[in-house]
Amino acid sequence: MIFKQFYLPCLAHASYVIGDEETGMAAVVDPQRDVDQYISFASEHGLEIKHVFLTHLHADFIAGHLELRDRVGATIYLGAAAKAGYAFTPLHQGDVVEFGRVRLQALETPGHTPESVSILIFDLKLSGAQPQAVLTGDTLFIGDVGRPDLRAALGWSAKDLGGMLFDSLHNKLLPLPDQCLVYPAHGAGSLCGKSLSKETVSTLGEQRRVNYALQPMTKEAFIQVVTADQPDAPAYFTYDAVLNSEERPTLDQTLARVNPMTLDDLLALQGVGAQILDTRDAGEFAAAHLAGSINIGLSGQYATWAGTVLDRAHPIVIIADPGRESESATRLGRIGFDHIVGYLKDGLQSLASRPDLTITTDRLSAPFAAELLSSLEPPLAVDVRAPRERDQKTIAGSVGVPLNHLLENQDKLPKGRPLLVFCAGGYRSSIAASLLQSCGFAKVSEIAGGIVAWEAAKLPVQTAPALP
Repeated sequence: MIFKQFYLPCLAHASYVIGDEETGMAAVVDPQRDVDQYISFASEHGLEIKHVFLTHLHADFIAGHLELRDRVGATIYLGAAAKAGYAFTPLHQGDVVEFGRVRLQALETPGHTPESVSILIFDLKLSGAQPQAVLTGDTLFIGDVGRPDLRAALGWSAKDLGGMLFDSLHNKLLPLPDQCLVYPAHGAGSLCGKSLSKETVSTLGEQRRVNYALQPMTKEAFIQVVTADQPDAPAYFTYDAVLNSEERPTLDQTLARVNPMTLDDLLALQGVGAQILDTRDAGEFAAAHLAGSINIGLSGQYATWAGTVLDRAHPIVIIADPGRESESATRLGRIGFDHIVGYLKDGLQSLASRPDLTITTDRLSAPFAAELLSSLEPPLAVDVRAPRERDQKTIAGSVGVPLNHLLENQDKLPKGRPLLVFCAGGYRSSIAASLLQSCGFAKVSEIAGGIVAWEAAKLPVQTAPALP
């Protein structure tokens, strides 16, 4: 048996290929939308991808099931409770897909979503009775379990799904042997849970011992625990969950529409409401950028933040370092942001003859920022981190406006007073500063390096309440 985990750090997403050398057949579980790596891996190992499984209709990314169907003819499998606009084979409790020494057996494990399944993996040359591993999707993570509150917009209450999740864990997964390996669909950084481990594999015995959600408790207590303190889910989550159930263009078809455009074309589109997305690093963006553009750098959780702060109703034009335009578009395509109409040919170099169109953002050292904040007319320090981060430590006198709520709270910030934005390390503050500039805030600067640089300079921190 051939087994390979593929991990995509920017989306904290794990997918899997399971193959059989004797028959040359393989299955892919929870693929990302750009599927070349699975096809290449299969080819290198003499395998043909015949099956593609989704453990559920994912909310945080667009899966590559349609791409694999169209590219290699793979059969799609979903949980039996799923409803979809394309042909699929429904998986009921105990259903088996077997090829050579590989047996994949479905467990219906609703809770994170109503159609969730987990996949038991048997290497039949080792044992046909005891599974070697289980692919748990978003039902069971390393250190956590899937949140049950992401289907409210589709008519499912967190209480009902939380009860299903409790039953799935206790009746389907916890009875498995302690040595059974656990491979989830996400790791640390995913918004599909609140305390996921950075580890991407564990054993059921270890999770039984250390996972807070698997400790003895009533179903009612479990529901309270797993629904409390969950991070805000971006608006695109519901959109992606629905899109994963629909027939849609493939990623290749979408990217074929992303072509270079001139500066005049870009400006014309900007004039009628297009969003200009600059994917360069924060330092390069601060030094010079097109007025009105939004900075979300490729170096961080690019797709997640793009899906959080950009609007699906308006087209996107990309400004990127030359050679990184395709990456910028592909990573947006992974979350279903297919409304990219092009990219600026030659990137910011196209603006060399038009300095009147560019502006800068001051990135201040922590000591200099501290001097300004203690002056007679200080800027207003704006902390754009999440409330949990701010509760631990922040800068005295600052106000908390989390980045994912910045646009809706911009009217609470004074336009006539200089703003000094900061986050943990500088990535989110660059996004925030660009958003504020695009909304008409003229005096916006950042603390370079954020709270990390502030503490490194031995400057004081304290806890502070968030902006009401």
